[in-house]
Amino acid sequence: MVELADLKTVGQPSWCPGCGNFPIWHALKRAIVQLNLEPHNVVIFSGIGCSSKMPHWINTYGFHGIHGRALPIATGAELANNNLTAIVVGGDGDGYGIGVGHFIHAMRRNLNMTYIVSNNQIYGLTTGQTSPTSDKGFTTKSTPTGVIEVPINPIALAIASGATYISRGFSKEMRQLTKLIVDGLRHKGFALIDVLQPCVTFNRKNTYDWFSERVYKLEETGHDVTDKKAAFLKSLEWNDRIPIGLFYREIKPTYEDELAQIVEMPLVTQRIEDIDIRPLMNEFV
Repeated sequence: MVELADLKTVGQPSWCPGCGNFPIWHALKRAIVQLNLEPHNVVIFSGIGCSSKMPHWINTYGFHGIHGRALPIATGAELANNNLTAIVVGGDGDGYGIGVGHFIHAMRRNLNMTYIVSNNQIYGLTTGQTSPTSDKGFTTKSTPTGVIEVPINPIALAIASGATYISRGFSKEMRQLTKLIVDGLRHKGFALIDVLQPCVTFNRKNTYDWFSERVYKLEETGHDVTDKKAAFLKSLEWNDRIPIGLFYREIKPTYEDELAQIVEMPLVTQRIEDIDIRPLMNEFV
């Protein structure tokens, strides 16, 4: 059985005290333990940002990529060895800014991976600039007179793009967040867990208290997670009331399911000696 001690690393997180990434880190480790996922069969991918240091502090395989490119790197690894559990972590700037194109295409392909986004509505690593999810009118050092753009809505975008497990957690709600990650890892297809993750150093608006006054749990309202229209309407709620929990879930074939080359066995276990190219050579040479 896998235990939390098995996931311990020599280094420890260097996030600011009180950072919302700490609960996400704990929730992810607990999810791996609950599912008894052997560390050598798990790969955590990340891009650039505070949350993207997470692969360094969980004792599994990890790949720390460049800004916005965690999903295509994870795609390559998943297609090479689809027996692995692929987990991608990153922030709102990494995933919904420079990486938003990869985000959309990974969802529409329904790749079998779980994407956990630490959404603090600010660029924390580079000391507090506006991010793609910053509220309109929000003032930062890069927008001293207030943001004029409408923020990205990752839940609505995920629904429209074809993700098959779409959820939102809150760093303060550890039990619910852990369950969302566990269910996302169990789900066969692209699973998004967008996490409201307060940046205690640079975001003085979207704080723990601000969210605590507004969030409510979808599972306590009778929400039908198979109703895409209802999920989309819920995704539009913000400011006064903010839903957290599972918005939408759908079961359908994954990208990997429809690739004949890897249906029977992963590419990494296939031997080139078993491939006979003579018919192809005879046809074209």
